[in-house]
Amino acid sequence: MYTQSPIEINPKIMTGKPVIRGTRITVELILEKLAAGESIAQIIEAYPHLTEDQIKAALAFAAASLKADSIYPIGLAS
Repeated sequence: MYTQSPIEINPKIMTGKPVIRGTRITVELILEKLAAGESIAQIIEAYPHLTEDQIKAALAFAAASLKADSIYPIGLAS
């Protein structure tokens, strides 16, 4: 279990994109791989220093980020 978040945002790492702490692996990369159909096991195989918990933390971070957004509908064109 982590005592601090496994997700880090640092402007000196990957221009401030959220990454897995201690790596240059972005949350965005993990989401793209999952969306492309890769499994958690395949991601870990490609990046053996990652853990399943870190990948799940990336998903939780992305979900929380979306929840924080305010969405305002725009009018539909006639």
